[in-house]
Amino acid sequence: MRITVRPLQEADLAEWDALFDAYVRFYEADVTDDVIALTWQRLLSGQDGLFGLAAAAGGRLIGIAHALFHRSTWSPTFYCYLEDLFVDPGARGQGVGRALIEAVYREADANGCTRTYWATKSDNTVARRLYDGLATLSPFVQYRRG
Repeated sequence: MRITVRPLQEADLAEWDALFDAYVRFYEADVTDDVIALTWQRLLSGQDGLFGLAAAAGGRLIGIAHALFHRSTWSPTFYCYLEDLFVDPGARGQGVGRALIEAVYREADANGCTRTYWATKSDNTVARRLYDGLATLSPFVQYRRG
């Protein structure tokens, strides 16, 4: 399969929406329609350092990645947070996730980021096998409010 990774485009809306919906369902989350619409606009505009990538093959989207550049108190440069990564279940195991992460790395490098990082559920063992080959597992535990 020939995979192309590129920035999201306005014409991707319907396919992106289906992939993002599947991603939200995978994590058993609830994201309202107004937030999804706002996210789409932010991804296209680059607002607040947010950007989106699409993986395509055979004329259709098969994966998405959303990332965010932000300042750090520990670095004079930016960090890159890979917030969302999802590959269509029918395209998994074919290098799509790796291609998306490597594309995020290229964007981070091009923007002078000194760190690229992400989080996943501890029981997401299939994805973690990929991640273990692309990054170092952090010893930190995440806490959150809300």
